[in-house]
Amino acid sequence: MQKPVIGITCGDLNGIGTELIIKTFSDHRLLEHCTPVIFGSNKLVNFYKKTLPEANLNYQSLKDLTKVNHKQVNIFNCWEEDVAITPGELNETGGIYAVKALQAATQALLEGHIHGLVTAPIHKKNVQSENFKYTGHTPFFKDAAKARDVLMLLYADNIRVALVTEHVPVAEVGKQITKGAILSKLQLLQQSLRRDFGIDKPRIAVLGLNPHAGDEGLIGSEEETIIRPAIKDAKNSGALVFGPYSADAFFARRSYLQFDAVLAMYHDQGLIPFKTIASGEGVNFTAGLPFVRTSPDHGTAFDIAGKGIADASSFTTAVFECVDIINRRSEYEERTKNPLRKVTSEVLKNVVDERIDDTIG
Repeated sequence: MQKPVIGITCGDLNGIGTELIIKTFSDHRLLEHCTPVIFGSNKLVNFYKKTLPEANLNYQSLKDLTKVNHKQVNIFNCWEEDVAITPGELNETGGIYAVKALQAATQALLEGHIHGLVTAPIHKKNVQSENFKYTGHTPFFKDAAKARDVLMLLYADNIRVALVTEHVPVAEVGKQITKGAILSKLQLLQQSLRRDFGIDKPRIAVLGLNPHAGDEGLIGSEEETIIRPAIKDAKNSGALVFGPYSADAFFARRSYLQFDAVLAMYHDQGLIPFKTIASGEGVNFTAGLPFVRTSPDHGTAFDIAGKGIADASSFTTAVFECVDIINRRSEYEERTKNPLRKVTSEVLKNVVDERIDDTIG
């Protein structure tokens, strides 16, 4: 399979995004797996290269996406003007140019110039404008792709956690927990586990909303009136869905190891245990999009920006996962177009095994 072209957005100019990009692609072995196109500017990358004396990033400057060099890192210049870079500062400039890079990369995705996208962190406050009124990447991509619904899914080696609600004030969470919302997220999660992760019969756990999953209505009624009926409907459609589980006991007992994914009701319910378990190597994936988008599972980290000490593990993993999901998705689509291919392969394998057994016998 031809290696995919992966877009990389710079994120907030004053956060750790560009440092992570430089550290990740200083390892030239990544070029064996993908062709990176960084959406930002030469001047931005050169600024942060000076803070990283051990970095070994070589690149080609690019203004035309049809002329990507597949043998090295490419930088697509989203702006030419001089921009003040002030590491660690939350200001308007950092947000404005983060959005410029994001919009240019998204356009490249929609036009087919790149095959997937890894986004460095943005700050939700300073990106706000008349042209960008989103609480994060996920709702932005939903609108850009004109998707019916999307799903925030974070995962590491032994855990996958998806969310019904994302960046929503706690006081508003209950209003958005509906049977329809849960069923929609479950459908997206099941489809993604099959298509993007190669799991034919995924087992999904659903968490309750209230402490102790409501204690049979004693501590809230949502489990009995909304969540259980949604799980029942999902089961009736053939999904392997279980719950609702009390969130504290579920994670404390490591019950997530028995499932392929967990659907949490709100942000902190799922992400606090996830980030504790993932130990800085988690990946954020947006399911439900026609293209593949991943990101690290952390924010802009202004407190350490420009100091050269940011850990690139999650970002590097996000790059590899973007490539892997593209490949798995391609294999899935090929298999579903030709379902006999899988059956034939299994039959041939059985014939070979039988002949080996006969020979040994």
